[in-house]
Amino acid sequence: MDQEIVLLQNYLTVGALLFGIGMIGFLSRRNMIVMFLSAEMMLQGVSLSLVAWGRFHNDFGGQMLVIFIIAVAACEAAIALALVLMLFRRRGSLDVAVWHALRESNLPEFVDHELPGEPAEEPVAWPALPKAGLLPEVPPEETEYRPHV
Repeated sequence: MDQEIVLLQNYLTVGALLFGIGMIGFLSRRNMIVMFLSAEMMLQGVSLSLVAWGRFHNDFGGQMLVIFIIAVAACEAAIALALVLMLFRRRGSLDVAVWHALRESNLPEFVDHELPGEPAEEPVAWPALPKAGLLPEVPPEETEYRPHV
């Protein structure tokens, strides 16, 4: 019985990690495609947890629910792809901040503040060697005329 609990704990840990990484990706990114992929990763984390609980209780309810979730996710992917393509054609950007004008009229407009940049450092002037294979320019008087012969 101990091995079953350890196996359940491992599956739930991986499921929680998938869900957490997906949530961080969804909350920290502004690209619609990355946000969609992060939501799918959260869905897969929940699916893995449902399968783990179903296996632990020797019940196929978790697996059947996961099959239903996968079918819904496939339909969602098709609709989301069509929506993202339509939005990109309309505004030419996949940045979510561009679409904040579609919110309700009583909400304030989104203001995007630029992060302060790092101060520009002067480029370091590294010493340079002359190019290989080029002869230095020497005046012809020094090579053709010898004053002390």
